[in-house]
Amino acid sequence: MTSENPLPRNHGAARETIASACRVLAHRGLADGILGHISLRITENTLLVRCRGPHERGLAYTQPEDIRLVDLDGNPAADGELGGGYTVPNELPLHTELYRRRTDLRAVVHAHPPQVVAADLAGLTVRPIVGAFDIPGTRLAANGVPVYPRGVLIRNRGLAAEMVDAMGMRPIVVLRGHGLTSAAETVEQAVLQAISVDILAGLALQVTSAGGELVDLPEADMAELPDLGGAFNMGTAWRHELARLGERR
Repeated sequence: MTSENPLPRNHGAARETIASACRVLAHRGLADGILGHISLRITENTLLVRCRGPHERGLAYTQPEDIRLVDLDGNPAADGELGGGYTVPNELPLHTELYRRRTDLRAVVHAHPPQVVAADLAGLTVRPIVGAFDIPGTRLAANGVPVYPRGVLIRNRGLAAEMVDAMGMRPIVVLRGHGLTSAAETVEQAVLQAISVDILAGLALQVTSAGGELVDLPEADMAELPDLGGAFNMGTAWRHELARLGERR
């Protein structure tokens, strides 16, 4: 960080969280290169979002100074927020249209997991094929994961509105030939949802490649899956993700 590109002082903890979450996505293989972004709603009309800087190296190397505060139109929401050559993502409308239309959401993740793309293109939907292996992921899949059928860059409000319509009130949507969008109340939850969908997509590819058939978990087994609680499903799971990066919280 240089004097030409100072890190704004406000929302420091939130910037740290988003930066770590970007690194988690990359470490998990959901955003291997320079594509993908995470945002967090701060007020009704502003959000922190992972921006591309003048020395862009990809999500695996995201730092807090890469997280910038902008309004729903992509304009800087405070002095210096888009200084030093920083620009908002081309697909910022993907985030902002969700915030405009879904008041229940505070965080949005957009990533390009190759397994999710491959499974969808192979005609494999995200289904509850496992049980205790991943209880939150199984419940997420059991309620359905919709697909936005256009493999386009979601760079304007019209395309973003189409994606939101396809998503409905679900927390995640697969984008054909593109990746996924995951949304939740917290950054951590949105990332963990994306990881679960990626794992389920990978398992589906492995099962079908081995000649097997995808079978949903029986209702009786689904009813036996316990709710381990947010402290475990979210808190412990997120500490694990940070530990994989060599970070502690």
